[in-house]
Amino acid sequence: MKGAMLSVGFIPLVDAAPLIVAQEMGFAAEEGLALDLLPAPSWSSLRDLLAFGRVDAAHMLAPVPVASALGLGGSGVEMCALSVLSMNGNVIGVSNGLAARMRNGGHGFGFDDAHAAGAAIITAGPEAGARLRIGVPFPFSMHAELLYYWLSALGLPAPQGVEVRTVPPPLMAEAMASGEIDAFCVGEPWGSIAVEKGVATLLLPTRAIWQGAPEKVLAVRKGWADDEPELSARLIRAVWKAQRWLFAPDSRALAGEILARPEYLAMPVEVIDRALTGNLCISPGGDMRQVPDFVTFYKNAASFPWRSQAQWIGYQLAARMGLDRAEALRKASHVFRPDLYRAALDPAGAVIPGASSKIEGSIRVETPVASGAGRLFLGPDSFFDGKSFDPERANL
Repeated sequence: MKGAMLSVGFIPLVDAAPLIVAQEMGFAAEEGLALDLLPAPSWSSLRDLLAFGRVDAAHMLAPVPVASALGLGGSGVEMCALSVLSMNGNVIGVSNGLAARMRNGGHGFGFDDAHAAGAAIITAGPEAGARLRIGVPFPFSMHAELLYYWLSALGLPAPQGVEVRTVPPPLMAEAMASGEIDAFCVGEPWGSIAVEKGVATLLLPTRAIWQGAPEKVLAVRKGWADDEPELSARLIRAVWKAQRWLFAPDSRALAGEILARPEYLAMPVEVIDRALTGNLCISPGGDMRQVPDFVTFYKNAASFPWRSQAQWIGYQLAARMGLDRAEALRKASHVFRPDLYRAALDPAGAVIPGASSKIEGSIRVETPVASGAGRLFLGPDSFFDGKSFDPERANL
């Protein structure tokens, strides 16, 4: 197989693991690839690196390619998602002052009840007339969309009821310490870093809002995917093999050591391990919480790019930005690419869902579904409010 060098951008987060592992553990080499992994300082810079051809592929926020298809975000370049790199893996944290008021109001920081956490943060939030200031890494991100969905469902008008500020993940703890924000939603390990620095208490994992949220995707320019089908397939397979490796419990220790290296996350292994195991320290006082499947790379077809996931994102963006919802659903349906995923992985014998879309939020327990080969179970994907999203019956 002819070798090829691909430049791939990433942000130093735990959920960049599939790309890093693909290169470091030889899965890219098995596909005749070498991945030149380039860290970026912010999501806007990474988006622009991909849009303008400075990198071939990127570890990308799931909503960014959808936002681009809807004409949001300014790049003007069509992108697509070859696969989902990770599901969930984010945390919501609050300042120590806000945490103290919430505790005084009776909140126990159980870390698993989105209703109770939301009611507590609204009750204990800023004084009347002030808006809750929440830091997110990028305006078009699952961080932002899940926050808006959560707070709106609880009766806090969003975005009118909150002031969402863009803060790069490495600067989230600093923004909290300086009093610029009251709360944040960020990917690990940056929530844990804020706890380690003594400036924040973790309130909730975002999987408590939507269990089935696609967090990061393997993004490329649409033109590149169309022009390079063989390279796209090889890249999909290399990353899928890395995700399968990450799923094995005995891989976690080595994965943490790899991610901790200076060229990747440059973090203590023990902090990275919290996300990989779901065993999180939520407060400067050392309170621990266990979150099963805190971040998922492979289990229950986590890497499959469901068109309905992209359509949920498109629908939320359209509702928030005042766009035509039917048009947003149509455009979003072409952003996630199960066709390219299947073409790459069917020959490898992967167990792949037979459908390309599903009713999001409808699965309450692990459920068997039709697949091309073998037996496949999908995991719970519930929304905290019990609602579901059917792209064919969306309220337009």
